[in-house]
This record gives sequence, C-alpha cells and structure tokens, in this order.
Amino acid sequence: MNNPLKTLGEDASTLAHEAAQAAEHSMRSMQRTTQQGLDRMADELNDVRAQTNSAIKQLTREADSLRHRGMDAAREGSHQLRERSAHMRDATTSYIQHEPVKSMLMAAAVGAALVGMVVLLGRGEDRRH
Repeated sequence: MNNPLKTLGEDASTLAHEAAQAAEHSMRSMQRTTQQGLDRMADELNDVRAQTNSAIKQLTREADSLRHRGMDAAREGSHQLRERSAHMRDATTSYIQHEPVKSMLMAAAVGAALVGMVVLLGRGEDRRH
C-alpha cells in the first residue's frame, strides 16, 4: 500500500527539484543574455573608440595642412610686399633723378600739409583743456 504522506513528500521533493532546475536554467539564460549584451556594448564601444581616433587623426592632418597653407600664404604675401616696396623705391628714385625740381616742390607741399595738420590738431587739443 502506498503511503499518502510519502507520495506527497516525493511530489513536493520533485516539485522543489524541478523549481530549482527551472530557476537555475533561468539564471543561466539571464547570464548568457547579460554577457551577450555586455559583449555587444564592448564591441560598439570599440567601434566608437576607433571612429573617434580616426576623426582625431583626420582633424590633426587637416590642421597641419591649414597651418602649412597659412605659412605659405604669409611667405608669399611677404615676398610680394617686398617686391612692391622695391618697385616703389626704384620708381621714386627714378622720378627724383628725372624731375628734381618737381620732387622738391612736392616734398615741400607735403611737409607744409603735415605742419598744417599738426597745427590744427594742436589747436583742437588747446580748446579741450
């Protein structure tokens, strides 16, 4: 004859064992899912890091290129300014040699204009005080 308490105890033991196995299975499944999520997140983070490094390298190359172009432009501008200055000096020297009287009259007129401006500005300063 079957003992109902023994059968009930065995059923409870089986049920507890099945519940423990289900919990363990669920826990392993959750661990796998969590690990997969962490692996995906690590892969995405590595991709972002690689893209960031690539972008920084590109920006550095572009900044170097801009710096070199700026230096070249400044060098070229300085060269052109020197050439223009030399041309103006030569043209002025030639004009003075060929037209000495006109050159003296022009210099005197410019000097007189500068003196006149200084006098006018000086009077303006006297009125303010």
